[in-house]
Amino acid sequence: MSLSRDAQLALIDGPAIDTDVVIVGAGPVGLFQVFELGLLGLKAHVVDSLSAAGGQCIELYPEKPIYDIPAVPVCTGRELIERLLEQIRPFDAGFHLGQEVTEVHRREDGRFHVATSRGTHFRAGAIVIAGGVGSFQPRRLGVEGAERFEGRSIHYRVKDAAAFTGEDLLIFGGGDSALDWTLELIERAHSVVLVHRRPEFRASPASVQRMFELRNAGRLDYLEGQAQGIVEADGRLAGATIRGSDGVTRRVSANQLLVFFGLHPKLGPIADWGLELNRRSIRVDAERFATSTPGIYAVGDINDYPGKKKLILSGFHETALAAFAIQAYLEPGKKVHLQYTTTSPIMHRRLGLAPPATATDEPLRRSGTA
Repeated sequence: MSLSRDAQLALIDGPAIDTDVVIVGAGPVGLFQVFELGLLGLKAHVVDSLSAAGGQCIELYPEKPIYDIPAVPVCTGRELIERLLEQIRPFDAGFHLGQEVTEVHRREDGRFHVATSRGTHFRAGAIVIAGGVGSFQPRRLGVEGAERFEGRSIHYRVKDAAAFTGEDLLIFGGGDSALDWTLELIERAHSVVLVHRRPEFRASPASVQRMFELRNAGRLDYLEGQAQGIVEADGRLAGATIRGSDGVTRRVSANQLLVFFGLHPKLGPIADWGLELNRRSIRVDAERFATSTPGIYAVGDINDYPGKKKLILSGFHETALAAFAIQAYLEPGKKVHLQYTTTSPIMHRRLGLAPPATATDEPLRRSGTA
């Protein structure tokens, strides 16, 4: 006798978490999706392959200033994530970090069964993919022996700029990350050498100009070339050999290498969900941010539609429209009234600004474990 899909799923060991929405991705857009869903009374659980919430803001530029968040003249990536986590606190979202979504199946009741790489299972009414560029890995230095020093003396991101105070730094790359950290760390490090393989830079022209000004003032060195090997002494990193554009190979002393060659963005298991894709992005409509599969939505850098701009600000806008679309999908035919956080008693209760609702005020959405 063959089992139905629901019967097969029922045989999986362990309980399943029952929730309105599973959000894949805990970056800034995924976190704000929790907020927009929470305002509508929808419960969310968040899954991310990284070990901490924040996505690229935490992994790649925790101390880099961000200037285009409304009403916040400037904040770092870390500060933005801290403020978002504080903002969504009233909605008590579940976080399941350090794991990837590996399975998504439509149940016979129309809901989704979602499973992760660590054996967490959900029954969800809808799914929001907010995975940024997907799972990503840095492009590595790629010279013999480098892997032995990765995480100790060779770094692909800066988590704490203070850790490089007084160090001799060798920075590789020609994009914004390389130039931004060169300009930031020049104030902390004992010495800084920037290496880029060609005369053209991908970074902001203003940053490039400032870098050359500092070089001309003798505050940093710049080499056009590529790494050829690692230099070590007594088991410790002592620098790298650089083959310059002039054909000369030089030994450059440093005890810390920062490598910013960009990322290998990968959709990972999402690529196998049967969604309509445009290269590495998920196609959505710009009214609901729905994908080609009913009940699955995509917001933030991972989606694609005419006029798409990969900005955190744009992603915040997308989460609001997606939340209303999800509520309409979960409760078809129900009138959705637009309410304002300034005046709505229901919104105030959901934000924890007023006493909890009674049974006659508003129905409780599903949440919990079964």
